[in-house]
Amino acid sequence: MNGDLEAARRQVAETGRRMIADGLVLGTAGNVSVRVGELVAISPSSIPYHLVDGDDVSVVDLAGKPVAGLNTLPPSSETPMHLAIYAACDANAVVHHHGLSSTAVSTVVDQLPPLHYYALQLGGPTRVADYATFGTDELARTVCDALEDRTAALMQNHGAVAYGDTLDRAYDRARLLEWLCSLHIQAHSLGTPRVLTAAELADVTRQKAERAAR
Repeated sequence: MNGDLEAARRQVAETGRRMIADGLVLGTAGNVSVRVGELVAISPSSIPYHLVDGDDVSVVDLAGKPVAGLNTLPPSSETPMHLAIYAACDANAVVHHHGLSSTAVSTVVDQLPPLHYYALQLGGPTRVADYATFGTDELARTVCDALEDRTAALMQNHGAVAYGDTLDRAYDRARLLEWLCSLHIQAHSLGTPRVLTAAELADVTRQKAERAAR
Protein backbone atom coordinates (compact mmCIF):
# COMPACT_ATOMS: atom_id res chain seq x y z
CA MET A 1 0.00 0.00 0.00
CA ASN A 2 2.79 2.45 0.85
CA GLY A 3 4.38 1.91 -2.57
CA ASP A 4 1.03 2.45 -4.30
CA LEU A 5 0.40 5.59 -2.28
CA GLU A 6 3.80 7.06 -3.06
CA ALA A 7 3.29 6.31 -6.76
CA ALA A 8 -0.10 8.03 -6.60
CA ARG A 9 1.44 11.11 -5.00
CA ARG A 10 4.02 11.31 -7.77
CA GLN A 11 1.27 10.95 -10.39
CA VAL A 12 -0.71 13.79 -8.84
CA ALA A 13 2.34 16.07 -8.90
CA GLU A 14 3.19 15.15 -12.50
CA THR A 15 -0.39 15.69 -13.66
CA GLY A 16 -0.47 19.14 -12.10
CA ARG A 17 2.54 20.10 -14.22
CA ARG A 18 0.88 18.50 -17.24
CA MET A 19 -2.23 20.67 -16.77
CA ILE A 20 -0.06 23.77 -16.82
CA ALA A 21 1.77 22.60 -19.97
CA ASP A 22 -1.53 21.81 -21.71
CA GLY A 23 -3.02 25.19 -20.83
CA LEU A 24 -5.82 23.78 -18.70
CA VAL A 25 -4.99 25.88 -15.63
CA LEU A 26 -3.17 29.03 -14.60
CA GLY A 27 -1.25 29.48 -11.38
CA THR A 28 -2.61 27.20 -8.66
CA ALA A 29 -6.07 26.66 -10.18
CA GLY A 30 -7.58 23.19 -10.55
CA ASN A 31 -6.70 20.02 -8.67
CA VAL A 32 -5.99 16.33 -9.13
CA SER A 33 -6.52 13.29 -6.93
CA VAL A 34 -5.98 9.54 -6.94
CA ARG A 35 -7.69 7.06 -4.63
CA VAL A 36 -5.58 4.30 -3.08
CA GLY A 37 -7.83 2.04 -1.03
CA GLU A 38 -9.27 4.10 1.81
CA LEU A 39 -6.90 7.03 1.21
CA VAL A 40 -6.79 9.82 -1.36
CA ALA A 41 -3.68 11.61 -2.64
CA ILE A 42 -4.70 15.13 -3.67
CA SER A 43 -3.05 18.36 -4.84
CA PRO A 44 -1.97 20.66 -2.01
CA SER A 45 -3.73 24.00 -1.64
CA SER A 46 -2.42 27.21 -3.23
CA ILE A 47 1.01 25.91 -4.27
CA PRO A 48 2.21 26.48 -7.87
CA TYR A 49 2.36 23.16 -9.68
CA HIS A 50 5.96 23.56 -10.74
CA LEU A 51 6.94 23.64 -7.05
CA VAL A 52 5.03 20.47 -6.11
CA ASP A 53 6.70 17.08 -5.99
CA GLY A 54 5.36 13.79 -4.68
CA ASP A 55 6.26 14.49 -1.05
CA ASP A 56 4.23 17.72 -1.16
CA VAL A 57 1.02 16.01 -2.29
CA SER A 58 -1.53 15.80 0.52
CA VAL A 59 -3.09 12.56 1.73
CA VAL A 60 -6.53 12.38 3.36
CA ASP A 61 -8.88 9.59 4.33
CA LEU A 62 -12.33 9.24 2.78
CA ALA A 63 -13.77 11.52 5.46
CA GLY A 64 -11.32 14.26 4.50
CA LYS A 65 -9.07 13.96 7.53
CA PRO A 66 -5.37 14.52 6.76
CA VAL A 67 -3.26 11.42 7.44
CA ALA A 68 -0.74 12.00 10.22
CA GLY A 69 2.86 12.06 9.08
CA LEU A 70 2.08 12.38 5.38
CA ASN A 71 1.06 16.02 5.05
CA THR A 72 3.33 19.03 5.08
CA LEU A 73 0.80 21.16 3.16
CA PRO A 74 -2.99 21.53 3.48
CA PRO A 75 -5.07 19.61 0.91
CA SER A 76 -6.89 21.32 -1.94
CA SER A 77 -9.92 23.43 -1.07
CA GLU A 78 -11.87 21.21 -3.48
CA THR A 79 -11.24 18.09 -1.39
CA PRO A 80 -14.99 17.83 -0.52
CA MET A 81 -15.85 17.61 -4.22
CA HIS A 82 -13.25 14.92 -4.90
CA LEU A 83 -14.41 12.85 -1.92
CA ALA A 84 -18.05 13.19 -2.95
CA ILE A 85 -17.20 11.90 -6.43
CA TYR A 86 -15.39 8.89 -4.94
CA ALA A 87 -18.44 8.18 -2.77
CA ALA A 88 -20.92 8.51 -5.64
CA CYS A 89 -19.03 7.16 -8.65
CA ASP A 90 -16.84 4.24 -9.64
CA ALA A 91 -13.77 6.47 -9.67
CA ASN A 92 -10.11 5.93 -8.87
CA ALA A 93 -8.93 9.36 -10.06
CA VAL A 94 -10.40 12.85 -10.51
CA VAL A 95 -9.16 15.81 -12.55
CA HIS A 96 -10.58 19.32 -12.16
CA HIS A 97 -9.39 22.12 -14.45
CA HIS A 98 -10.22 25.69 -15.41
CA GLY A 99 -9.68 25.35 -19.17
CA LEU A 100 -10.67 28.55 -20.96
CA SER A 101 -13.09 26.90 -23.38
CA SER A 102 -14.73 24.76 -20.70
CA THR A 103 -15.13 27.72 -18.37
CA ALA A 104 -16.50 29.95 -21.14
CA VAL A 105 -19.07 27.40 -22.28
CA SER A 106 -20.12 26.71 -18.69
CA THR A 107 -21.43 30.28 -18.49
CA VAL A 108 -23.84 30.03 -21.43
CA VAL A 109 -25.34 26.51 -21.59
CA ASP A 110 -27.12 24.13 -19.22
CA GLN A 111 -25.90 21.14 -21.23
CA LEU A 112 -23.20 20.91 -23.89
CA PRO A 113 -24.96 19.96 -27.14
CA PRO A 114 -23.43 16.91 -28.88
CA LEU A 115 -21.87 18.38 -31.99
CA HIS A 116 -19.58 15.35 -32.30
CA TYR A 117 -20.05 11.71 -31.39
CA TYR A 118 -17.00 11.96 -29.13
CA ALA A 119 -19.53 13.18 -26.55
CA LEU A 120 -20.39 9.50 -26.06
CA GLN A 121 -16.91 8.91 -24.63
CA LEU A 122 -18.08 10.95 -21.63
CA GLY A 123 -21.38 9.08 -21.34
CA GLY A 124 -23.43 11.45 -23.48
CA PRO A 125 -24.10 15.20 -23.68
CA THR A 126 -22.20 16.87 -20.84
CA ARG A 127 -24.30 18.49 -18.14
CA VAL A 128 -23.43 21.76 -16.38
CA ALA A 129 -23.46 21.62 -12.58
CA ASP A 130 -25.28 24.55 -10.99
CA TYR A 131 -23.00 27.24 -9.64
CA ALA A 132 -21.90 27.04 -6.01
CA THR A 133 -18.97 28.57 -4.16
CA PHE A 134 -15.73 26.65 -4.55
CA GLY A 135 -14.81 24.22 -1.79
CA THR A 136 -18.35 23.87 -0.45
CA ASP A 137 -20.48 20.81 0.15
CA GLU A 138 -23.10 22.43 -2.08
CA LEU A 139 -20.65 22.43 -5.01
CA ALA A 140 -19.81 18.79 -4.32
CA ARG A 141 -23.53 17.95 -4.45
CA THR A 142 -24.25 19.82 -7.68
CA VAL A 143 -21.23 18.25 -9.39
CA CYS A 144 -22.27 14.73 -8.36
CA ASP A 145 -25.78 15.43 -9.69
CA ALA A 146 -24.32 16.47 -13.05
CA LEU A 147 -22.09 13.38 -13.14
CA GLU A 148 -24.94 10.89 -12.82
CA ASP A 149 -24.31 8.29 -15.61
CA ARG A 150 -21.57 10.55 -17.00
CA THR A 151 -17.77 10.61 -16.55
CA ALA A 152 -17.34 14.39 -16.89
CA ALA A 153 -19.23 17.58 -16.17
CA LEU A 154 -18.91 21.31 -16.61
CA MET A 155 -19.10 23.50 -13.51
CA GLN A 156 -21.07 26.71 -14.07
CA ASN A 157 -18.85 29.81 -14.13
CA HIS A 158 -15.99 27.66 -12.84
CA GLY A 159 -14.47 24.95 -15.05
CA ALA A 160 -14.66 21.22 -15.66
CA VAL A 161 -14.24 17.92 -13.86
CA ALA A 162 -13.72 14.34 -15.05
CA TYR A 163 -13.02 11.00 -13.42
CA GLY A 164 -11.76 7.58 -14.44
CA ASP A 165 -10.52 4.22 -13.27
CA THR A 166 -6.99 5.53 -13.79
CA LEU A 167 -5.51 9.01 -13.67
CA ASP A 168 -4.56 8.82 -17.35
CA ARG A 169 -8.17 8.06 -18.27
CA ALA A 170 -9.51 10.85 -16.08
CA TYR A 171 -7.05 13.27 -17.65
CA ASP A 172 -7.91 12.18 -21.19
CA ARG A 173 -11.59 12.79 -20.45
CA ALA A 174 -10.83 16.21 -18.99
CA ARG A 175 -8.91 17.15 -22.13
CA LEU A 176 -11.66 15.76 -24.36
CA LEU A 177 -14.22 17.93 -22.62
CA GLU A 178 -12.04 20.98 -23.24
CA TRP A 179 -11.85 19.96 -26.95
CA LEU A 180 -15.63 19.57 -27.17
CA CYS A 181 -16.07 23.01 -25.64
CA SER A 182 -13.58 24.49 -28.11
CA LEU A 183 -15.56 22.87 -30.92
CA HIS A 184 -18.75 24.40 -29.54
CA ILE A 185 -17.23 27.88 -29.50
CA GLN A 186 -15.71 27.64 -32.98
CA ALA A 187 -18.83 26.17 -34.54
CA HIS A 188 -21.01 28.94 -33.10
CA SER A 189 -18.58 31.55 -34.42
CA LEU A 190 -19.39 30.27 -37.93
CA GLY A 191 -23.16 30.09 -37.55
CA THR A 192 -25.73 27.78 -35.99
CA PRO A 193 -24.18 24.32 -35.71
CA ARG A 194 -26.06 21.11 -36.39
CA VAL A 195 -26.54 19.01 -33.25
CA LEU A 196 -26.48 15.22 -33.46
CA THR A 197 -29.82 13.61 -32.71
CA ALA A 198 -30.46 10.96 -30.08
CA ALA A 199 -31.02 8.44 -32.90
CA GLU A 200 -27.68 9.31 -34.51
CA LEU A 201 -25.88 8.90 -31.20
CA ALA A 202 -27.64 5.58 -30.67
CA ASP A 203 -26.41 4.44 -34.09
CA VAL A 204 -22.82 5.21 -33.06
CA THR A 205 -23.25 3.25 -29.84
CA ARG A 206 -24.73 0.30 -31.72
CA GLN A 207 -21.95 0.29 -34.31
CA LYS A 208 -19.26 0.36 -31.62
CA ALA A 209 -20.94 -2.56 -29.85
CA GLU A 210 -21.11 -4.56 -33.07
CA ARG A 211 -17.43 -3.93 -33.82
CA ALA A 212 -16.44 -4.94 -30.30
CA ALA A 213 -18.39 -8.18 -30.65
CA ARG A 214 -16.59 -9.27 -33.83
